[in-house]
Amino acid sequence: MMSRTPLKTLTAAILAASAFSVQAAEYEWTFQTSETAGEPQFEMKKQWAENVEKMSDGRISIEILPVGAVVQANQTLQAVKSGILQGHLTDPSYFTGQNPAFGMIGNLVGAWSDPYNFLDYMNNGGGEEIYNKLSESYGVHLIGAAATGLESLPSSKPIRSVEDMKGLKLRTPEGMVSNVFDKAGATPVNLPGSEVYTSLEKGVIDAADYTVFATNQSQGLHEFANYPLYPGFHSLPMVAVSINNEIWNGLPSDLKAILSTSVDAMAYKMVGQLKTRDLKAVREARKDPNIHIIDLPAEERAKFRSIAKQEWQSWADKNATTQEFYNSVVSYLENHNLLKAEDGSSGDKQASTDSQS
Repeated sequence: MMSRTPLKTLTAAILAASAFSVQAAEYEWTFQTSETAGEPQFEMKKQWAENVEKMSDGRISIEILPVGAVVQANQTLQAVKSGILQGHLTDPSYFTGQNPAFGMIGNLVGAWSDPYNFLDYMNNGGGEEIYNKLSESYGVHLIGAAATGLESLPSSKPIRSVEDMKGLKLRTPEGMVSNVFDKAGATPVNLPGSEVYTSLEKGVIDAADYTVFATNQSQGLHEFANYPLYPGFHSLPMVAVSINNEIWNGLPSDLKAILSTSVDAMAYKMVGQLKTRDLKAVREARKDPNIHIIDLPAEERAKFRSIAKQEWQSWADKNATTQEFYNSVVSYLENHNLLKAEDGSSGDKQASTDSQS
């Protein structure tokens, strides 16, 4: 007669197997983002953490927290350096007060007409190397750069020219974005993103440099700011996916490769998904007779970019890093024929025209 395994022995074996399958990860980290829970970008960043866990076979476990969960958005750099957080996924512009190079690299206003160009510059044009020299001096290593997409500009007043920006009460973050709009004639108002909706509703501001069209639409901003500018022309914030430098230096090479690869994958997926959401939201908005989407004319975009380029040069003089970045990015834009001509035509369009002649 066949012997039976005692119930206690079988139960112990099952529990042992279960314990093995859910054993603690080798590395358990907490990263804070610059979005509130539930925003599309927040969910994309959570998905990135899940992918890292899968790619590393459970060796790395990352908890993603929303903005303000541990420290304020402009304090995560120091929190990652000190080990309060192990990493962050955020816009470096928040750290402009600590070094102007963070603001310049984080959002070079008016430079990028396509987020894929920005990602190419960061990955292949020297951008990440320059950023890492900066961030590692603050104890933080850049795993990789991502980007959202060109932000739209929700406004309660029609903006069809740079002239129309004069006197416009415009919410901007501190730093280069604020400076450029100030030189364009607007009146910048520094407010946190959490106050944009109520400030537009109450008329505290007329317009807002905030985020992408789809998010503005889903949050109801176009109810009060029903003259949104789209496609965007001004702001394309970087998303710095960074980790404590000592932790990074102590990682084995295979996990470093997994992290780097995972960030690159997230970066391109994020751009694609946000673009798809924007196009869908634009189609929906066009059905509303109260929403009037404005595509700023090419010649007006050129005027704005001319103002922005003057500000780039001013910021280049601030320190050695801003000068290095300025030289690097202008060289990239020129070499890739991406600097717009003063007549409003883009370099790539001009190249197409030349090739047909």
